[in-house]
Amino acid sequence: MTPLSMLGWREWVALPEFNINQIKAKIDTGARSSALHAFAIDPYRKGGKRWVMFAIHPKQKYSDVYIECHAMVKDRRLVTDSGGHKQRRYVIETQLILGQSIITTEMTLTNRDSMLFRMLIGRTLINTRYIIDPSASYLQGKPDMGNHNRLNEPADGQ
Repeated sequence: MTPLSMLGWREWVALPEFNINQIKAKIDTGARSSALHAFAIDPYRKGGKRWVMFAIHPKQKYSDVYIECHAMVKDRRLVTDSGGHKQRRYVIETQLILGQSIITTEMTLTNRDSMLFRMLIGRTLINTRYIIDPSASYLQGKPDMGNHNRLNEPADGQ
């Protein structure tokens, strides 16, 4: 059995498919799914498949910097947030770099402008890979996009 890695309550991650080298993510064991900050969400069709264009403010507290992103739509699901509000969200699948790992995972898209963190990592991603130390931060260090082909891990639930 492989020992589990440690995560703090917040970690740096990278999203190479969107050219995001660093984004702060809050680790949230109370959330089932991971969520990515997105605004100007615009669905479209490409090659007979459903896609979505969206923009991200990758830097915490800065709304003047944004990145335009495109991803294939995996699903559209009704998600209940921590306040009990239900919202139908687009679900995409993308790779993220966390420490030395590249993980293919699902993320829902939602506007997190009013939240402190642009990304939330839920327990589906954490489940069998990590142990959380709620008193620590950034235990995995900053991701290294230049070396991101080191390790590929299967998608959540596979």
